[in-house]
Amino acid sequence: MVEVMTKLGHDRFAVVGHDRGARVAYHAALDHPSRVEALAVLDIVPTLETWQRTDMTRALTSFHWQFLAQPEPLPEQLIGREPDFFLDWLLRRWAAPGFVFDAAALDAYHTAFRDPAVIHATCEDYRAGATIDHTLDAQDKTCSRRIACPVLALWGAVDGTGRQRSGLLETWREWADHVSGGPIACGHFLPEEAPDAVIRAVTAFLVSDPVKSR
Repeated sequence: MVEVMTKLGHDRFAVVGHDRGARVAYHAALDHPSRVEALAVLDIVPTLETWQRTDMTRALTSFHWQFLAQPEPLPEQLIGREPDFFLDWLLRRWAAPGFVFDAAALDAYHTAFRDPAVIHATCEDYRAGATIDHTLDAQDKTCSRRIACPVLALWGAVDGTGRQRSGLLETWREWADHVSGGPIACGHFLPEEAPDAVIRAVTAFLVSDPVKSR
């Protein structure tokens, strides 16, 4: 990402990411503090925190972290038998109750997830979260590396079970000095469930300081 931005002529830039994109984004901010001037993370906490804070409730509601990280080919084989069912189950669990995905988007998701290579890549993502991503986060926290730029943390207020979610700002303040944000009235899929609210919050954050404006 940093190399791409350099080639495009941007020495400093803001990064906004959701889910895996947000995990890439906060590592960019940690690894390249002179380049990333503002960071917005949507519906995550650092990978290390997810693993360390997993209790019985979290293990049951976020079982996919443990399941998808299992060695190949166990999850690939099981998911591959009913990819539509598995995908639909997770989408319902993660979105707020009552949210309906755009039909064309859902069709594209199904088409992609029926590809064994996509299922494998999905599992590899979570295997990385249980190995190298966890290791790098642990090293950063042990060395007290912190995100230097302002951070906006947004998250969905509820999940598909109606469970209220809170406490993300406190977690991010363990990793960064300048953190703001709060919950959005939706589930996990902020850009799809509440695009207007997300755009308002991110835009206000990015233009709040002339140095961050682009």
